[in-house]
Amino acid sequence: MDLQFAIAADVQAEIGRWLNYLGAERRMSPKTLEAYRRDAGQFLGFMAEHLGGAPSLKQLAKLTPADIRAFMAARRTAGSGSRSLMRALAGTRSFARFLERNGKGKVGALAAVRTPKLSRTLPKPLPASAAKQMTDVDLRAGEEREPWVLARDAAVLALLYGSGLRISEALGLKRKDAAGQDALTVLGKGSKTRMVPVLPQVTKLIAGYLALCPYELPPGGPLFVGARGGPLSPRIVQLAMARLRGALGLPDSATPHALRHSFATHLLARGGDLRAIQELLGHASLSTTQIYTAVDAERLLDVYASAHPRA
Repeated sequence: MDLQFAIAADVQAEIGRWLNYLGAERRMSPKTLEAYRRDAGQFLGFMAEHLGGAPSLKQLAKLTPADIRAFMAARRTAGSGSRSLMRALAGTRSFARFLERNGKGKVGALAAVRTPKLSRTLPKPLPASAAKQMTDVDLRAGEEREPWVLARDAAVLALLYGSGLRISEALGLKRKDAAGQDALTVLGKGSKTRMVPVLPQVTKLIAGYLALCPYELPPGGPLFVGARGGPLSPRIVQLAMARLRGALGLPDSATPHALRHSFATHLLARGGDLRAIQELLGHASLSTTQIYTAVDAERLLDVYASAHPRA
């Protein structure tokens, strides 16, 4: 069914208000807003087929847990995993809460259905030695790429590991941000800013890249640019990481984001405070950061099992 005809006019109007609220009040990014819009649209599109017509606000309030379970079963049949289904329900529940807060009806069935359980997967950090080698420009000496490109890749990867940045945060930096200082202001998820430290070695790599870069970088323009001078694509950084994986014999789990995992895990292993690591990573909740304690505990158990005489 065409999504345009799967949403009743009164529901469509509230979706517009909901998305405006999320963008203006909750400061969600355009990508997150699009994901929420898509999730709500999938739910409403299914209900239109399930009920034989686009549900109005009154009909949404009359949905039963059986209707919600039918939606979940359909998504499972279509190949959605637990994580995708959990996200779809989160977006739809957010819309339902917005309706209730604004006196447009309560979709109680959504709250009555249990969220699918996720299998817990631990981050896979790199060994400290491998993480340090990722920023070694000499490793790239045999590659047929320009020296400034090699220096750029080393600087980006050094920021991911040295400051715990997300790749989007590193590539979102402006030229004016790199003024040789020992800290950076980073724009993270939800348009939230935070201060992160910059190690002297990282500052040196950034300076080396800037000295070699053939393009004039305006203060308000991107710090890291591609081969033609435009903003650097995350895909290029991923490809650079893939080349280093081959050179260092690392597994496929050695991705740019694994450097951020390595930053957190290595800090924790050396006695870093969990709250401080949370702030450095820009996590909204401490529970998100606590997963690294499980990684470190697993490492300690491995050491115990391999080293203790009675293990």
